[in-house]
Amino acid sequence: MSGPSDPTTTGPGASVDGTVPGAGPTGPRPTALVTGASHGIGRELARSLAHRGFDLVVAAEDDALETVADELRADGAATTAVRVDLRRHEEVDRLWEAVRATGRPLAAAALNAGVGQGGAFVEIDVDDEQDVIDLNVTSTVRLAKHVLRDMVSRGEGRVLVTSSIAATMPGTYQAVYNASKSFLQSFAQAVGTETAESGVTVTALMPGPTETEFFHRADMDDTRVGASDKDDPAQVAEQGVEAMLSGRAKIVAGSVGTKAQAATGTVLPDGVKARMHRRMAEPGSAR
Repeated sequence: MSGPSDPTTTGPGASVDGTVPGAGPTGPRPTALVTGASHGIGRELARSLAHRGFDLVVAAEDDALETVADELRADGAATTAVRVDLRRHEEVDRLWEAVRATGRPLAAAALNAGVGQGGAFVEIDVDDEQDVIDLNVTSTVRLAKHVLRDMVSRGEGRVLVTSSIAATMPGTYQAVYNASKSFLQSFAQAVGTETAESGVTVTALMPGPTETEFFHRADMDDTRVGASDKDDPAQVAEQGVEAMLSGRAKIVAGSVGTKAQAATGTVLPDGVKARMHRRMAEPGSAR
């Protein structure tokens, strides 16, 4: 489990000062892609990148994306907004074509789109669980294939994959969601090791419970975790962007409490963590 004290991991193209190759003050602004950019952590990732001098391609499936795009333009970032349903293969490919259509190399990509679903596995509609897999896992792999092939061919680039501290524990009453994040954690670290000598880095972002629409959309308002105090998405995003641009392999992002929870999880048996998760995520546990 990583925290702020983890050493920076860099490849040949990485910069220890958190910059991206080609992003100098006299050159053109670098371009970054952010998925799931209309709300929460994704919105804050886009804002953080804009504040650091990036132009943006932002993607989400809802109307709020245009509002975010307007905010980014007001911050001085040339912004392309692409409304896509990334659960569909052809929509992932259409997003990549929109990136290519900018005519500019992609310096950074935050693969952040995701969804959760709370409740007992035997009671949840299988199509809802499939949506979690299609968006969190399948679309990330498919989009990463496009992004990383392009970056590796140029010998530079930074990728951030939004995992979660949920990746480290069995997700009682969030079985498929936690499993999807475990996949992303393993995927990001494996692929990042493969690309490390190419000048391309992959960072796993591991937030804890964060103040977004996630728990409401996952039907978890009546759970202890859903009703609890949560981390600031702007703080999570800022830490994630800094880790990505520095080439770190992973970052547990958020408050001191989240980092302590993640550290504690490294020494507990899975069975204990599964029972702890049940107390936090069981429907009605907020009462």
